[in-house]
Amino acid sequence: MAARPGGASGPFHIASPVLESLALSKAAGTPVYMKLENAARQGCRRFVCSSGGNAGLAMAYAARKLGLPATVVVPSSTGPMVVRKLRELGAHVEISGKVWDEANERAKELASAEGCVSIHPFDHPLIWEGHASLVRELRDTLEAKPGAVVLSVGGGGLLAGVAAGLRAVGWQDVPIVAAETWGAHSLHAALEAGRLVSLPDITSVAKCLGAKTVSAQALRCAQELRVVSQVVEDAEAVRAMEQFLGE
Repeated sequence: MAARPGGASGPFHIASPVLESLALSKAAGTPVYMKLENAARQGCRRFVCSSGGNAGLAMAYAARKLGLPATVVVPSSTGPMVVRKLRELGAHVEISGKVWDEANERAKELASAEGCVSIHPFDHPLIWEGHASLVRELRDTLEAKPGAVVLSVGGGGLLAGVAAGLRAVGWQDVPIVAAETWGAHSLHAALEAGRLVSLPDITSVAKCLGAKTVSAQALRCAQELRVVSQVVEDAEAVRAMEQFLGE
């Protein structure tokens, strides 16, 4: 538990709500619940982070609460709304490369040259620990163990954290559906090869969320637990987003 400015204490995040999706429940023929992390606050010296958006927003929020400067390096595929939100949180934004992997190389250069605290967006135990809290919140909210957990995979931090959380609460038998889009399917490619592989490029429309190589921890979790890799076309992903917005 981190100390907040002004002497107050407590976590920087809130427990996000869990709501049943009536439309998805009807379509699936079973209750479907959504963990609304979009409702959560994006929870030293200078911080530097590479990000397509989400991790950068979380780091910028934490840095602002701690009163510390932050630099977020994003690829050119990151949308202008995300860049604006990062700047509103007080972060310095640098645009480098076309995809996250290239932005990450620039972030590592900055961290080394300026002595910054480097925050990896998905490949670090503390990141996984944060994501694991989702499962503890689900355990405290739901009346019964879920039949499955559906999540998206970029670099694999969310998958690694949810897997750790499932183990911690004794739900390791709950299957995880790991969703990716073709052209950003680094986990699926690694599972097929049985080892880490790098995609030649991120060709999906989800460019700012894709990583050419999934984290080693995510691959281990996918091999050890009941993880179902589901890859969809960009058009299917866009339709799903529109359906969520309709909720």
